[in-house]
Amino acid sequence: MKIIPLSEGSFTVDKTKQFIPFDKVKDDLQQRPVGSLLVEIQPFCIVTSRDIIIIDTGLGFNTADGILQLHQNLLNNGIKPLEVTKVLLSHLHKDHSGGISREDKVLHQHILNFPNALYYVNKDELTYAFEKAPSSYSPGDFNILVNSDKVIFMEGDGIIDDYIRYEVSGAHSPFHQVFWIEEAGQKAFFGGDVAPQLQQMKNRFIAKYDFDGKKCMELRQQWWHRGLQENWTFLFYHDIKTPVFNFE
Repeated sequence: MKIIPLSEGSFTVDKTKQFIPFDKVKDDLQQRPVGSLLVEIQPFCIVTSRDIIIIDTGLGFNTADGILQLHQNLLNNGIKPLEVTKVLLSHLHKDHSGGISREDKVLHQHILNFPNALYYVNKDELTYAFEKAPSSYSPGDFNILVNSDKVIFMEGDGIIDDYIRYEVSGAHSPFHQVFWIEEAGQKAFFGGDVAPQLQQMKNRFIAKYDFDGKKCMELRQQWWHRGLQENWTFLFYHDIKTPVFNFE
C-alpha cells in the first residue's frame, strides 16, 4: 500500500465559510477577519494492488496555471487522474467535496474530475446536504452525484471489495463516515473531520464547530487506543505537518 498526501495548502476560513489561501511566510493571520481559523487541506491518494483511491477531494483549488491542484499533485507522483478507480467521501462539506466536479466551459455543465472512478457517498449525507444545507455545503460541487451512474450510495456501515471498511461516525456532521483500508498487514485509517489532526488525538477537548463535539472527543480517544493496539496508520486531512502517523 502506498499513501500519498495531496495537499492543497493552507487557508483561512471565517464565519462566512469562505476559504482564502494563506501563505504562512507572507501572510499575517491577524490581518484576516476576526475569528478566522487557519485550515490546512489535504486529501489522500492510496495505491493498493487493486485500486488507486482518492479520499475526499479538497476545495477543488486550482494552480496558477488553472490546473486542478489534485490533478497536478497526482501527476507529480506519476499517476494520471484517469487512473483513479475509487473516490471515498467522508462527508460533503465544501472543503472535502469541492474537487468532486468542475464546470466544463465547452459543454456548459459539470463533469466529474475522476471520470473513471466510482464515487462512494453516504446516501443520508447527500440528502442532508441538499435539504438542510448550511453554509458549510456547496451543492453545486456535488449535484452531479445525484444521477450519475458512477455513484455508489452507502447506508450504515459496511465493507467495499473485502478490504475497505466504513462506519458512520456522525459527530462532526450527522452522517460523517470514516474508512479503514487494509492490505498486506497494513491498516490505514482515515477519520475525516472527527480525527483531522495528530494533536487533536492527544488532547481532550470539545470543538464548537462539530455537530456533536463530545462524541468527536470520545471517538478520537477510542480510535487512538485501538490504533496503538492494532498498529494503524493514521491519515490526517487537516494536518500538513504530520499527514501520516503510525506508532512504529
